[in-house]
Amino acid sequence: MMLDNNKLINTLVEAGLLIEEQSRKLIEELKSFSGSLEDLLLSREIIAQDHLGQIISDIYQVPYVNLKKRVIDEKVLNIIPELVARHQKAIAFERDKAGLKLAMVDPENEEFVNFLRKKTGDKITIYYASGQDIMEAIAHYRRGIKEEFDVIIKQNVSAVREKGETERELPITRIVDTVLEYAYNNKASDIHLEPHEKEVSVRFRIDGVLHDVVSLPRDIHQYIITRIKVMAKLRTDEHQSAQDGRLEFVTEDNRVDVRVSIVPVFVGEKVVLRLLSEKSRHFKLIELGMSEAAMKKVEKAMNKPYGMILATGPTGSGKTTTLYSILKILNTREVNIATIEDPVEYDISGVNQIQANPKTNLTFAAGLRSILRQDPDIIMVGEIRDEETASIAINAAMTGHLVLSTLHTNDAPTTLPRLLDMKVQPFLISSTVIVAIAQRLVRRTHQNCLESYLPKPEALAAIRQAVGEERFTKFNMNQSNFRLYRGVGCKLCNQTGYEGRAGIFEVMEISEEIRRLIMRQANSNEIRIQAIKEGMVPMLEDGLVKAINGLTTIEEVLRTVRD
Repeated sequence: MMLDNNKLINTLVEAGLLIEEQSRKLIEELKSFSGSLEDLLLSREIIAQDHLGQIISDIYQVPYVNLKKRVIDEKVLNIIPELVARHQKAIAFERDKAGLKLAMVDPENEEFVNFLRKKTGDKITIYYASGQDIMEAIAHYRRGIKEEFDVIIKQNVSAVREKGETERELPITRIVDTVLEYAYNNKASDIHLEPHEKEVSVRFRIDGVLHDVVSLPRDIHQYIITRIKVMAKLRTDEHQSAQDGRLEFVTEDNRVDVRVSIVPVFVGEKVVLRLLSEKSRHFKLIELGMSEAAMKKVEKAMNKPYGMILATGPTGSGKTTTLYSILKILNTREVNIATIEDPVEYDISGVNQIQANPKTNLTFAAGLRSILRQDPDIIMVGEIRDEETASIAINAAMTGHLVLSTLHTNDAPTTLPRLLDMKVQPFLISSTVIVAIAQRLVRRTHQNCLESYLPKPEALAAIRQAVGEERFTKFNMNQSNFRLYRGVGCKLCNQTGYEGRAGIFEVMEISEEIRRLIMRQANSNEIRIQAIKEGMVPMLEDGLVKAINGLTTIEEVLRTVRD
């Protein structure tokens, strides 16, 4: 019997985690919400997942388990067939001398527990796990090793070759679906299909790093390209021009939008597929890796009625995700939020999002002008690319709007001279820009296989040279007992030692002194010196703190950012 919603809400109210008014709103909202009450509580960020799991397990009077932190042996997993696990929402996650440990969404499902007890002859210990946790664990059934993936591909490749010209559609469809599903299950952000003279390389970008996955025969490449073009509604007869499109595929537990880019290269057409999963929409500043001090500066800027917040960094550094995190906090019924983006990466409920389209003359500048006629309170401009967009955005910030946007600069202090390069007057910059956030993404050390170690002298010498003598001493790297952290690699992280990514940040508030520097058109180095005096933590130092605390590795920090 599933947990009664009223019982859970009453428990949360008694624990002081909800107030009566919130509980009434939740019950009303649940009527039109597609998921469970647990899903609703987590999506509204009312309570953290582990805290909620512990509360629910206390109600059921069973232990709680977070399956994300468990390495599940394949033999134990397969005690319950995949279809049964999916239907019962139950996972066998450990087996020892004491018996079998079973994670369930409904620990009171005695019928299934008795069935499993008779089938295995084991004593069953029941644990509560969230529905989301169970569904992600079920993905392990399909997250086979590379050899298994090769077998699936080879079977379908053989089928393609055996079929006649008009009969090849089904196996080609299976190949494309297999590539998409395997990429999704392995948390890839991008799929690269790269043609070579004799083969086609399939590579996945996982946590920012490209991995070779499999090679496909050259003779089926064009069929795969055609299939992707059909799915993305692109021209199948065009092979000499770049094409961009979008497709969608559905997994057992999620809808995944895929951005498609096809470009002609010397030996054919290369495809890059960007996976935009609904499950990856973790738009919380704390989850992005921003420190408490940096968050306070950003939150202070967010609460201003007008002005400009800028996120800077190279392509793929997480700027848009940071702005989405801010928008999610600001997104209430009391304000009108509009965005102009290229592309619109995620659909945010309650926000009016416009897709830029230069073919119809809907540029950032034109879209921004249209937005200003829509009575907005908050505006997000995907990127300030030219003088016209910069001028309109700055003027919007001057006239009572909170404007969020991105720029391509290496650090926060360079943001201000970059706007000067775009012919924005110094007095406009100094009176509108509130905060500049520079960032990079580093891979997170996998916490399940984390170990500390004493770096070798040659490694320390390289670190000393990279970070400089002052920082080397500041962070006690010159001490004989100085330790660092790394992931040794395990089954759960595919032996990489990493899982997921975090941001390293440099957040610069525009103070009165920095405004004076802008007015006299000071260079970025002068601005940087003043910002550090006022408490700005440089990006490299933020990264070093994260490495010393075990969130990432020193190699990742130095790979991503240098002074």
